[in-house]
Parts: sequence; C-alpha cells; structure tokens
Amino acid sequence: MQGILVPISLFLGAFAMVFGIRYLSNKEKMAMIERGIDPGLNKSTPKPFLSLKFGLLLVGFGLGLLVALFTVRGLFGSDMNHTEESQSVAIYFGCIGIFGGLGLIVSYVIEKKWLDRETLK
Repeated sequence: MQGILVPISLFLGAFAMVFGIRYLSNKEKMAMIERGIDPGLNKSTPKPFLSLKFGLLLVGFGLGLLVALFTVRGLFGSDMNHTEESQSVAIYFGCIGIFGGLGLIVSYVIEKKWLDRETLK
C-alpha cells in the first residue's frame, strides 16, 4: 500500500506546483494590467550579461577540468592504475565546457551589438 502512495503523492505535488505557479503568474499579470503596466514589456529585451556569465562559467569549468587532468597526469605519471578512457572523459567534458562557453560568449557579443543598434534607433 505504501509503495503506491509515493508515486500518487509525487504526481499530485507536481500538479499542484505547476497549477500554483501558473495561477500566481496569471494573478501577477492581471495586477500589472490593472495598474496600466504592460506585462510583456520586461520579456522583450534580451539579457546579454546572462550569456556572458554562463559562458565564462563554462569556459572556466572546462579549463579547470583540463588543468586538473594535466596536473594529475604530471604528478602521478604512469603510477596511476586508471585507464586512458577515464582520462579521455575529462578531455571530452573540458572541450564541451570550453566550446559551449565560447558559443555563449559569441551569443553575448551578437546580442550586445543588436541591443546597441536598437538603442540608437
């Protein structure tokens, strides 16, 4: 009996959470309309610094993984019992982080140029 109560309570909790978020969001938008504020105004402009922050975070994470890999390989050399597969996984994650972060930084540059052009108009 207890085994079935867990999935039911998780489903009901998730449903209540989604319903509550939608209800409060709708209530907030209605209050903004009543005060004469456009509820869609703050969602139209991009946030270029958010992309920069996440881009730099991912680049730092990737470089940190690569530095950690080379540090471990340099300190322990061939005395470690790890296979080359475990070391190549760190390189994969490092490259994913670096190039993902560079992509977000490029996104930041593009958004920033667009925002600068829009403010000049």
